[in-house]
Amino acid sequence: MTLAEVLPQGRCRIINAAEDRRDFQSRLYSLGLHPGAEVSVLHVAPLGDPLQVKVGNTLLSIRRQEAAMVEVEITS
Repeated sequence: MTLAEVLPQGRCRIINAAEDRRDFQSRLYSLGLHPGAEVSVLHVAPLGDPLQVKVGNTLLSIRRQEAAMVEVEITS
């Protein structure tokens, strides 16, 4: 499952992020989106893009296209 598929109010843990795009992977890592990080999807914009996510105490907006590169597992 990818981060783009997580429903609003869903919680997940990142398994890997942009494995095939190292340049983009370093950007995601610098934002806190790295393997093992706990992520909560807070909101999805009315037209479905972007997603608002919370990583630790940080709120991020991420495009659905970019969120599709982040593999996650659902947590409760």
